[in-house]
Amino acid sequence: MIAFAPAAALFVFLCLSVREDRRRFRNAVLLGLTFISLALGLLSRISQLPQALAAPLVAAVFLLPALGVVALACFLVANGVTMVRKEGRSLGNLLSLLAGLGIFGVLGLALVTVLSGSGKLAGMTAMVVMTAAYVSFLFLCFLAYAYLYGRIKVRGDVDYVVMLGSGLVCGDQVPPLLASRLRKGKQIYEAQRARGGRTPVLLPSGGKGSDEKVAEARAMADWLIAEGVPEEHVRLEDRSRTTEENLSLSAAIMAGTTPGYRCVVVTNNFHAFRAAMMARKAGVNGQVLGSPTAAYFWPSATIREFAAVFMEHKGVNLAVCGSLLALGVVLTLVVH
Repeated sequence: MIAFAPAAALFVFLCLSVREDRRRFRNAVLLGLTFISLALGLLSRISQLPQALAAPLVAAVFLLPALGVVALACFLVANGVTMVRKEGRSLGNLLSLLAGLGIFGVLGLALVTVLSGSGKLAGMTAMVVMTAAYVSFLFLCFLAYAYLYGRIKVRGDVDYVVMLGSGLVCGDQVPPLLASRLRKGKQIYEAQRARGGRTPVLLPSGGKGSDEKVAEARAMADWLIAEGVPEEHVRLEDRSRTTEENLSLSAAIMAGTTPGYRCVVVTNNFHAFRAAMMARKAGVNGQVLGSPTAAYFWPSATIREFAAVFMEHKGVNLAVCGSLLALGVVLTLVVH
């Protein structure tokens, strides 16, 4: 059982960290480290397993991830083509395509290295693969924990339902992406009232952009009122320009009106975990729930969210990547 002690210790640490605050990126990394430790523990015991169990275990640990990488690359390229066709060629819309091509590039480099037998190329390949492996590990941690975080339910009554704004169309119209958030917020509002709880205040949050006729919060409030929500149950935060301001200004309104408030924040599902991390920093007393997003839009949006989280921790991440690149250079020089 000693082989599984690291995994057990990491799992306990993960549980304590989640209990302290589930809105931390640290939780995602601990989840990934727990699974890696568990896999290493299983591999260390493989010689003691019957052949009928050992072979499938080895295949699961080595073969399935390899096939999964190829399948993921194909999916990302296909999704990238769909994104470009439906949304245009902006950098944000190209992310899934670029990620898929990047995976194929790393796989191609590894194949060329094996076939050439070049020691110098092997060092360079090791440098690229180690860096890609580190970034991939963090991305998988982010993806897995974001999925788990998205499964949370609202427990008990809340005082406010905050809905984060996004750009309007035609200067004053709610687009489908934003309407999804508003429908989710309205569902929470209606469910709490239906079970006999106190009536929560709906708090749409978003200021007026330079290309908009009205504040996002005003357009959101008009949408909610048109859908049957009484106007007195809606309060606006209409000064924010960024997600951070959405959260901090909304927190100030809630704390100033209802000390000790509880709230839930609504955004789209791909944005929920990152918004939760920002909510923690802003001192918002509540969790973040995600509303549905078009399936084809989700991969690129999720990659964009991960890139933002990666850069929010750029000190550590760039230091690790730099160290891995330096190690690759050393290996190249030694082999050469």
